[in-house]
Amino acid sequence: MEKFFSQLRWQDLIDIAVVSFIIYKIFILVKGTRAARMLIGVGVLLALSLFSRFLELYTLDWLIQSFWTQIIIVLIILFQPEIRKALAQMGETPLFHRFSSAGEMKTIEEIVKAAQSLANKKIGALIVFERDVSLGEYIEIGVPLDAKVTKELLISIFHPTSPIHDGAVIIKGNKILAAGCFLPIKLGADLKKTYGTRHRAALGITEETDAVAVIVSEETGAISLAVNGQLEINLDIGKLRQSLTNLFTTERQKR
Repeated sequence: MEKFFSQLRWQDLIDIAVVSFIIYKIFILVKGTRAARMLIGVGVLLALSLFSRFLELYTLDWLIQSFWTQIIIVLIILFQPEIRKALAQMGETPLFHRFSSAGEMKTIEEIVKAAQSLANKKIGALIVFERDVSLGEYIEIGVPLDAKVTKELLISIFHPTSPIHDGAVIIKGNKILAAGCFLPIKLGADLKKTYGTRHRAALGITEETDAVAVIVSEETGAISLAVNGQLEINLDIGKLRQSLTNLFTTERQKR
């Protein structure tokens, strides 16, 4: 042990720290997503490879080694959403806070009141918050607004008579950047059949980016919140207000 420490260079410490940080970030990125289950599968294959070599199971070892030659391509295909999200986060530089300290609570309150009104009338809605990762590609195909967030405007956008009520509203800070935006739909047999297009779109955009989405169900009037590809359903107004406050004020203060 003493010999080991005597041969340890300061470059080795930096090397270990960097690799540890990368592994930690990967675990944080895939936590709670389908990628986590896939990584477990990769770990099982690695264990089988070591097991087959130890017991000299040549046929099994040959099959696993043949698979490893293609593993990089397979991982890129399987983890495409997670890789895209990670690269997008690396490429973004948050120069400004998501909300101004003066108007953050007012903006949240306007959104909460709008969600409550829409839920009471069973009017479907999808409100997406841009955070550090840009949603520019989705904003471009929507209707640009650049308008201040107000309850009245949100209700008018999602009213069934509005030509843009089917798309999503994208908000950054206290501004509605665009409405009528179409988002990537999450598909999968593991999703509940009761999830409609808005819920699937909310899961899709929050899985691919760090966006947050509020959904109002047209069928039931239930309010849901999507974060990191996970859905929290049947929220009351108090819970919605608290969750948004935690995401956009408490979290900002910690940064």
